[in-house]
Amino acid sequence: MSDRRTVVLASASPARLGLLRQAGLDPQVIVSGVNEEALSASTPGELALLLAEAKAVAVADRIAAEPGRLDSPLVIGCDSVLDLDGEALGKPADAAEATARWHAMRGREGVLRTGHCVIDTGNGARSAATASTVVRFGTPDDDEIAAYVASGEPLHVAGAFTLDGRSAPFLEGIDGDHGNVIGLSLPLLRRLLSDVGVQITDLWA
Repeated sequence: MSDRRTVVLASASPARLGLLRQAGLDPQVIVSGVNEEALSASTPGELALLLAEAKAVAVADRIAAEPGRLDSPLVIGCDSVLDLDGEALGKPADAAEATARWHAMRGREGVLRTGHCVIDTGNGARSAATASTVVRFGTPDDDEIAAYVASGEPLHVAGAFTLDGRSAPFLEGIDGDHGNVIGLSLPLLRRLLSDVGVQITDLWA
């Protein structure tokens, strides 16, 4: 019989869920329902962290309000924004915005910032931090950008691109943790879990 802790991912992102599963965890998913548009911060990094904390807290509070549903799980909240010249870019609102983003990003560098927050609902311990990865964008032409936007993919991801999807050929490279660009930094998660007294190896399924 195992006494392995239950892990809850406070995010609807299939990419984040996939990263956690690849790392040996088997989290349950509870979507936070946080209104991201209602939150603001002075820098993209602070905004990513604020959103991650808000999502983790919302899910932890929901679990606390339903005693018996889950036994003191560890809650992981994450949120990503692209920092381009100090402006925080989340998911584009529509195809026109996604197209404008790519016209602005091509041939340049941005920083993908992902806020992470871990809450131990058993004792209230909490740790949070932001991971940052430099992304070097290639130079897709107008037709390539139009085709990419028409695929629908950029409408569902922060910054209107993804490292592991159709935009991969349009990215020249990154400096930093590739998982962070996909949506979650596993090295940072390990450190945050350690901060609340949990070893990631104890969570392996």
